[in-house]
Amino acid sequence: MKFRDYYAILGIERDATQDQIKQAYRRLARKFHPDVSKEPDAENRFKEVGEAYEVLKDPEKRAAYDRIGGGWQAGQEFTPPPGWDTGFEFSGGGFTDAGGFSDFFEALFGRMEAGRGPGPGRGFRAKGEDHHARIMVDLEDSFHGRARTVTLSMPEVGADGRVHTRQRTLNVRIPKGVCEGQRIRLEGQGGSGWGGAPKGDLYLEIRFRPHRLYRPDGRDVFVELPIAPWEAALGGVLTVPTLGGKVDLTVAAGAQSGQKLRLRGRGLPGKPPGDQYVVLKVVVPKATTPEARALYEKMAQQFPVNPRAALDV
Repeated sequence: MKFRDYYAILGIERDATQDQIKQAYRRLARKFHPDVSKEPDAENRFKEVGEAYEVLKDPEKRAAYDRIGGGWQAGQEFTPPPGWDTGFEFSGGGFTDAGGFSDFFEALFGRMEAGRGPGPGRGFRAKGEDHHARIMVDLEDSFHGRARTVTLSMPEVGADGRVHTRQRTLNVRIPKGVCEGQRIRLEGQGGSGWGGAPKGDLYLEIRFRPHRLYRPDGRDVFVELPIAPWEAALGGVLTVPTLGGKVDLTVAAGAQSGQKLRLRGRGLPGKPPGDQYVVLKVVVPKATTPEARALYEKMAQQFPVNPRAALDV
């Protein structure tokens, strides 16, 4: 996927005002409109201009795009950085499917729903629109259930016509056993209501920070356990880390690398709780001395096995 420089497409500077963005779009839309344009490849250019305007006219999309766009050049191979949009507070009900734009747009904004916009006028009464954001928490926060301080950035257009971000800090209780992708609802923390109606709600979508040991899958948790060849061959009782503390795990003789052992109920809390899966990884010591090499040669004689027999090679 190629990075798209929306500012270059519209021919404007990155600090352009919202009015300048609108003016640039109108000029280029007239120039490349396929019904009237004589320019080569006018239809594709018209689509590019429309996509760029779709992002830059929206203060929320523009602020999110600006977070990642500064270090990239148009046409570079691009993959959205993990968690690139965490901490942004967006208006609207959440995420939905978009369509008609490039893969680049879809990767960044394809599930973002636009806000509701201003109310219809005097006398109108309606609850405020809901807001949403993704937040990063630790896996341990879900396991124990903890209070966390979350800082969100809300993009808005300032008096100078440019996009700025306003920050606010919230104290959030991470529910025990919450899974990645689930949402926490904060009542009354969304947009203001109209005509005296109550405020909307704020929905926080949970994302887990990468963990040095564990990989969550729903409520289940996976951990890779390195073992020595003799531990795999002879079996034994090994100490294994879990989110709730260390436990003993019996490994049967003849264990193989990649084998999964289950610790029931040792995943994230819930009804029922998740399990922890221990994935064995046989670590072979290097023969760094003549004695070690001689030992390996003796093993080769004692265990005349072809591990590639199933491949018929």
